[in-house]
Amino acid sequence: MTTLRPTPGQTIGPFYGFALPYPGGPELVPPGRAGAIRLHGRVLDGAGEPIPDALIELWQTSPEGEVVQRPGSLRRDGWTFTGWGRCSTDNTGTYSFTTLRPGGPVPFFALTVFARGLLDRLFTRAYLPGSPGLESDPLLSALPADRRETLIAQPDQDGYVFDIHLQGERETVFLIYPGQPTR
Repeated sequence: MTTLRPTPGQTIGPFYGFALPYPGGPELVPPGRAGAIRLHGRVLDGAGEPIPDALIELWQTSPEGEVVQRPGSLRRDGWTFTGWGRCSTDNTGTYSFTTLRPGGPVPFFALTVFARGLLDRLFTRAYLPGSPGLESDPLLSALPADRRETLIAQPDQDGYVFDIHLQGERETVFLIYPGQPTR
């Protein structure tokens, strides 16, 4: 009888597209709702190639600037705005959320990126251009101008475009929160 040796487990995806996306995940509000905007873009590797199996999570305030604390994100009812969504990228690395413009002194979308090859998730923000208070935001003002630009979404006809570059010359600024392990 042949004795089989254990093999190492698969510790890093790509398995995000299998179990984590859910119906209505990227639609924080129904398309066509009054005030609905689109936040979309691509997730790209260091060579500028699309990552077809990444997963993006979005958190945001309500249009009034309040932190939303309502249940219902995993089972959308078409009425309740929860401020949270999840979207996987397609074969071109593209993601798209339908949501409302966040409010508050400096409106932004908080984003988390999960992708193959990452040992842990990445955190970033997508700020909306032209917002009052943008120049005085503590995070943005602490960055050099060329790095600050990686956190500013660009307007288009439907909302905003925000490409996420995981590495390379145009690498998006990623955040480390207190208590988060660093590598």
